[in-house]
Amino acid sequence: MEILKEWTDGWNAVTLLIGLTLLYSIGHGMRRGASSSARRLVAMMLEGAVTAAALFAAWHVASALSPVVQAWLSGLGIAIPARELGFGEQLYYTFATAVRDFPLLRFSLLFVLAYLLGKQLLYRIADPLVDRWSPKSPLSEQERRSAPSLWSSAIGAGIGAVTGVAWALLLVALLFAVTTLFPQSPAATYIQASSLYQKGAKEIIQPVTGEFLASRLPVFTRAVEEEFASILQRKYEVIDANIPSDIAAAAKQIAADGRTDEEKAKLLYEWVGTRIAYDWEKVRLYEEERTWKEQTPEMTFATRQGVCIDYSRLYAVMARSVGLEVKVVTGLGYDGRGGYGPHAWNEVYLSEQQRWAPLDSTWVSSGGNWFDPPNFEETHIKEA
Repeated sequence: MEILKEWTDGWNAVTLLIGLTLLYSIGHGMRRGASSSARRLVAMMLEGAVTAAALFAAWHVASALSPVVQAWLSGLGIAIPARELGFGEQLYYTFATAVRDFPLLRFSLLFVLAYLLGKQLLYRIADPLVDRWSPKSPLSEQERRSAPSLWSSAIGAGIGAVTGVAWALLLVALLFAVTTLFPQSPAATYIQASSLYQKGAKEIIQPVTGEFLASRLPVFTRAVEEEFASILQRKYEVIDANIPSDIAAAAKQIAADGRTDEEKAKLLYEWVGTRIAYDWEKVRLYEEERTWKEQTPEMTFATRQGVCIDYSRLYAVMARSVGLEVKVVTGLGYDGRGGYGPHAWNEVYLSEQQRWAPLDSTWVSSGGNWFDPPNFEETHIKEA
């Protein structure tokens, strides 16, 4: 009764899902009987063994091949041409340079390919066993004609319970990963309110994994977020690789009085922020009619109008033309009303200080200093 009370106190949809997973497997085992349920359990174990072996092999293959692929791509000397690129060329240069330069992306692609090929190969080796023990294998004439006996149903229910526990633990492990990755999210709070989840996570998953998931997953997530942001940045480097001569000439004239990277970067920030007008009509079209007017830095420079992404792309092109290293950053910006909305800004590398400095040329007209101010991250949240 105490166990029942504990479960009902922590009752929610997660509890229901875990419980139904277990009950479904028990009921299925009863209907199938001992023989069919045993075949199903063995088939599940074989599937798990093949999957685990394929994952293990894929990890080692990807680890060995990743530096080889990186060296090969580097040897090809792929460079983004300083001209206007077609859509196909943009995809090629974005993909090729991203695989070359970003280790997590390269490893992930190799891992998935190795896993899919390895699993197919292992299946061919294990096919005789899988076919023999498959729950879909032909039943005997007697099994087809007669329902399972009471004894067979009872054994089938027991085997189904074992299978259900395995599936329930897989579900708990998945939910445990979610709560570890996003501990402050409403979803994590809801999941952790489930008594069945707590029982599986605390008594089985956590002791088995130790501190590995809790310590490694958040680090891995941050690394993925940083690399994903870099891949988004590479996209803008590719599509804006061509620097029109009029923009380059204007940038050199604007930054002519700058002696350091910071002075040049700030002169360009002030020029873009004061010379480009915010295009409220473009915002209206998108919000009311879902029509997005894509424009290049050249169009922004010519029309002197744009929204945050247009400011940022123009700034990046102008900064690169005077030798600065710059990024286009996307994420959320504070809206002044207690909330955040989609936004874009820049980061420029200051070589004398050996650091990246954030800046927001879009907000120049709103007043205040948005070139590397203190607490910039409180009003600008990078995309993750």
